[in-house]
Amino acid sequence: MIEIISGFPDNVIGFTAKGKVTAKEYESVVIPLVEEKLKKHPKISVFYHLGNEFSGVEAEAVREDWKLGRRHLAAWEKGAVVTDINWIRGAVRLFGLMMPGDVKVFSNDQLDEARAWITK
Repeated sequence: MIEIISGFPDNVIGFTAKGKVTAKEYESVVIPLVEEKLKKHPKISVFYHLGNEFSGVEAEAVREDWKLGRRHLAAWEKGAVVTDINWIRGAVRLFGLMMPGDVKVFSNDQLDEARAWITK
């Protein structure tokens, strides 16, 4: 399940993932919010928290994320991913090299630091 995290500036979108993230949720929560924010801001930042309650992601949701990223490639200012899951940390570091904005990975015990960084 994907939940929106409130309390960020208007150009920053925050999400937390709990359980298994599905493509349907991605299409109904993430994509509409990104599209809405991009109508107001030329660049946005995204904060993803994949904490202890996160159990996985459907392959189709990963594809939707990739398509969304490519469609709005120049719109990403920053991305913060907070997780202790090693394969996600590695993937974010690898794909972050290809993104035009700053991408940084944080561990779950750095949650406050990640929030501070994404809002600078």
